[in-house]
Amino acid sequence: GRTNMALNGEQVNITVEAGQDLSAKQYHFVTVASDGQCDPTGDGLAGHGVLQNDPSAAGQAANVAIAGQSKVVAGGTCTAGTYVAADTNGRAVNIVSGDFALGLALESATTNGQIISILVMPQLGKVW
Repeated sequence: GRTNMALNGEQVNITVEAGQDLSAKQYHFVTVASDGQCDPTGDGLAGHGVLQNDPSAAGQAANVAIAGQSKVVAGGTCTAGTYVAADTNGRAVNIVSGDFALGLALESATTNGQIISILVMPQLGKVW
């Protein structure tokens, strides 16, 4: 098979305030909270995009891809062509029933921490 080439492609990005130190959360799913700031997405929860930068404190600018192609950190198994959800660390994993689908894996991952490309689609909603 082909070698994984995790890439960022054309994106729609927004800038919001970080809700906390996100310096270790680049290319993780984030959720815009009720205070308008973004935090790492919880396990299977609704997310709004993929963090592109690494703001180190609350209130700093967070650049979030809300559509298009983005790198994302895998939390384990992701299968190309399969919808992905967030795990407890905001990393991408294959979706299971009850999760919010946040994107479509464009590459497969087999290990936690591997970076793959996804199509960011936070509007998909919950998979039953």
